[in-house]
Amino acid sequence: MQINLKYFASVREALGSGETVVLPDGVATVGAVRAWLIGRGEPWAGALAEGRALRMASNQRMCDAAAPVAAGDEIAFFPPVTGG
Repeated sequence: MQINLKYFASVREALGSGETVVLPDGVATVGAVRAWLIGRGEPWAGALAEGRALRMASNQRMCDAAAPVAAGDEIAFFPPVTGG
């Protein structure tokens, strides 16, 4: 299945603005997409590391790692935003 990835803020600095990927069989949640990207090695491993606080969105809606992924979805990764 093909999906579109978007990266923002410090993740964008490390990985660029985004990419279109074809997921391997079995990658069916946003968390599994993150794990698969980490498995690609650097620079994804550093930018998306499990210990790193990241927010995720599916089709421009905030989601958690258990959110399902379907063909054509847009998945975004970005650091938490703070304001004052």
